[in-house]
Amino acid sequence: MSEAARHPSPYDPAARPQPGPLRDWLAAMKAVTETPAAATPVREAARLAETAPETRAPETNKSWTPRVVTPAPASAEDADVSDLMAENIMLKAKLKVETDRYDALQGVIARELRSLRAHVEEEMRDLETVRGERDHLVALQAEFEQEIRDLRVRITADAANFSEMRSERDLWAARAEALAQPIFQHRSAV
Repeated sequence: MSEAARHPSPYDPAARPQPGPLRDWLAAMKAVTETPAAATPVREAARLAETAPETRAPETNKSWTPRVVTPAPASAEDADVSDLMAENIMLKAKLKVETDRYDALQGVIARELRSLRAHVEEEMRDLETVRGERDHLVALQAEFEQEIRDLRVRITADAANFSEMRSERDLWAARAEALAQPIFQHRSAV
């Protein structure tokens, strides 16, 4: 990262406001890159090692020391580019987080839709079962009503038959009484 990204830019901050997380990130980067007093000998040793590699004596201690690179002085245009790059990095990170959240949300929605579809299919099967039972009951009711109509017709026919038999019985009773009447009369003149 360039030096311009580590230090506040010389342009007017009111012209382009920075979001809070970017400002915090830039401040953290600036705090990390500032050298404390205890790290100065390490930098000095690194600078000496860069400037005179031929004059170095062979190392007896094989410990590693970090090489510090000093950045070139940056202009105001580099500061703008660095700020834009830092903001771009932050926006890409936010976009990745939002994309991950969107994918997770779509997974949850897909699971819920599958669950809802299974529930609806189960309810439709139950509805078809109820409809089948209803149709069976309607058929039984129609059959029962037909039997009742047949019984009414038969009862009406039987009632007509009984009425005819009563009238025939009454006719035969009247004939029998008419025929029996001379038998039971008193003979008075004989």
